[in-house]
Amino acid sequence: MGLKQITAQMGRTLAAGLFSLVFTAGIATAQNLPVVKIAVGGAGCLCYLPTVLAEQLGEYEKAGVKIELSNLKGGSQALTAVLGGSADVVSGYYDHCVNLAAKNKSLEAFVTYDRYPGLVLVVSPKQTSTVTSVKDLAGKKVGVSAPGSSTDFFLKYLLRKDKIDPNSVPVVGIGLDATAVAAMEQGQVDAAVMLDPSVTVLQNRFKDLRILSDTRTQKDTLAVFGGEYPGGALYAPSDWVAKHGKETQALTAAIVATLNWIHSHSAEEIMAKMPAELVGNDKALYLAALKNTIPMYSTTGMMDPKGAQAVLDVFSQSVPEVAQAKIDLSKTYTNRFAEAAAKTR
Repeated sequence: MGLKQITAQMGRTLAAGLFSLVFTAGIATAQNLPVVKIAVGGAGCLCYLPTVLAEQLGEYEKAGVKIELSNLKGGSQALTAVLGGSADVVSGYYDHCVNLAAKNKSLEAFVTYDRYPGLVLVVSPKQTSTVTSVKDLAGKKVGVSAPGSSTDFFLKYLLRKDKIDPNSVPVVGIGLDATAVAAMEQGQVDAAVMLDPSVTVLQNRFKDLRILSDTRTQKDTLAVFGGEYPGGALYAPSDWVAKHGKETQALTAAIVATLNWIHSHSAEEIMAKMPAELVGNDKALYLAALKNTIPMYSTTGMMDPKGAQAVLDVFSQSVPEVAQAKIDLSKTYTNRFAEAAAKTR
């Protein structure tokens, strides 16, 4: 809720004199808080919901920090924003921290909110009869949120797993929400790696929709990766984390509080807090997708070391540069801020 909305709500419930006092104090408090710029790799995707919901619940300011959210097309663009200095923190997939470590760029995930990646490889409705397996994607156009994003990494992993040269499959950036659904419906791509709520939207419109790989549940994630595989997290350059301990702790506390709120409220209550433009016109479909996604969210904000190892193992198979590098996983994430947040709560 924005400051103007808060003002309006308070104005309806408080006497004029008291309102003036609280409002003035609120401005002073907000102005004194440090500001952190967060780049989100697609705010409409349910995998990133905790980042947006924390703002809607006012958890960032409660924890002592103000944020500015930038909604970008995919994780790679969010990462570029941080590396380029236009944002401080990425709300994106942890696997970028591992991938960049192979290029001697130190990024550190400090709170992990997705236990599973939620990535789904879906066949375009126009190609249901011709594409029946991953092997059939050779020479086909496949949509990803943006080239170099986690959706792209996932596709290349699946292709190599089926012994298909990733270079034989051209990728097209189609985003994650309405643009991805439109690209699939119109046949602009033959298949795509998507996330909810877009997958649920397509499943509702096309009952025979073919799914080649799914990681929205623990069972499916184990089948694909052989273990749990962390998805969304807040991460930043390691030197930024080292210099901004107070801000990092505040961001972590806000996300952990939001995760606790998610798991203690209904899907309907969660949806009611989300911005209308992200929910869209079809609330029933959004709600169905949200109910499917809630089990994916962490309860602690902590990284499972086995999950981090699974990410490294997957990238070692699909990205030669990672396979050849000697990556110290302990430098790509930390649980100390989430542990401190748990103690505080």
